[in-house]
Amino acid sequence: MDSLYVLVVLGAVAAGFVQGLSGFGFGMVAMSFWAWTIDPRLAAAMTVFGALTGQLLAAFTVRRGFSWAQLLPFVLGGLVGIPIGVRLLPHLDPLIFKAFIGALLAIWCPIMLFATRLPRISAGGKVADGVVGAMGGVMGGIGGFTGVIPTLWCTLRGFDRDVQRSVIQNFNLSMLAVTMAGYVMTGVVTRDMLPLFALIVPAMLVPTLLGARVYVGISDMTFRRIVLGLLTLSGIALLVASVPKLLA
Repeated sequence: MDSLYVLVVLGAVAAGFVQGLSGFGFGMVAMSFWAWTIDPRLAAAMTVFGALTGQLLAAFTVRRGFSWAQLLPFVLGGLVGIPIGVRLLPHLDPLIFKAFIGALLAIWCPIMLFATRLPRISAGGKVADGVVGAMGGVMGGIGGFTGVIPTLWCTLRGFDRDVQRSVIQNFNLSMLAVTMAGYVMTGVVTRDMLPLFALIVPAMLVPTLLGARVYVGISDMTFRRIVLGLLTLSGIALLVASVPKLLA
């Protein structure tokens, strides 16, 4: 049990800093710690709770680039996708879950790292933004990964750093609030999880605020290389742990 508490704290500290720095990524970083030994349903609930807490903190510390017109299509699409993700969660196999998270990190993060070389997408307008929001909602229902696909999409759209962070930060905040409510109503969150929730909040508080402070002065390329490089390594580690067992 002591090792579980240490693992929860380490994941919350690392994930809180990354989320404060980038406006997203709590779920990906936390799962690189928690998916090794923690039951997927518990890990998903802790991830959603921690990410929601971090977004609430970030919403009060970084407010640049906000636009309702850009945000609304993502939120409306996400509201459609969340119930689908919540329904999928109880049927996940732990090994497949780890492999999926690992592949997501190992593939998506390098793409983001070199995204400045990719063509900017202007087609689709608000409808395309809504579809991407729906995909983010499904990922949020599964385990709090609401920002993965929308963040890549915003980068491909060519949004500047402040606008992208504002869209993803507020989209995540909306989606995670709805996801947590869904978890509570469907019984995913149980009373015995509350002590771990209470452990996550103080563990991530200072790292999240520190990450938000660093964001103000750090260059785009430096923060992308550090965060995405670490996430890529985490994804590879999860693949190494899960794929051989799936093949066996």
